Amino acid sequence: MVSTGDSAPTFTATYKGSDHETFDLSDHLGDGPVVLAFFPGAFTPPCTNEMVALQEHVGDIEDAGGSIYGISADSAFSLGAFADEHGIEFDLVSDMDAEAIDAYDLTMEIPDLGLYEIANRAVYILDDEGTITYSWVADDPTNEPDYDELVDAVADA
Repeated sequence: MVSTGDSAPTFTATYKGSDHETFDLSDHLGDGPVVLAFFPGAFTPPCTNEMVALQEHVGDIEDAGGSIYGISADSAFSLGAFADEHGIEFDLVSDMDAEAIDAYDLTMEIPDLGLYEIANRAVYILDDEGTITYSWVADDPTNEPDYDELVDAVADA
């Protein structure tokens, strides 16, 4: 698992609402801190709570110079509907092939719910060079990060 001080694995995936617009992490480095918020699945209560809470803090993250990207194994179209339903304005990234989820060693399964190869809840903050300056990985996927701590970590990155 990657952690603070490591070089962040780069990856490509798809933006919400599109099956052809590509997100490439390396294109987003160098313009201030990048927050990668991995989450298990759209439309589930804990994930909805987290993404809505991050939306409530997006102004503070942007004021600190950062940008935020939510990442899950959901389809781009599901993420688009999720963002529309909950007023999420930051970009959500579809990692259906689990390239990012695997690269960050966050793969988990919840067989009782029929969920396989999804992301554990985790947050990484990357500096301009792509070094991880902050990492948080949930012990239990229903846990949420400390949002004020995240904003402070963005300001420090």
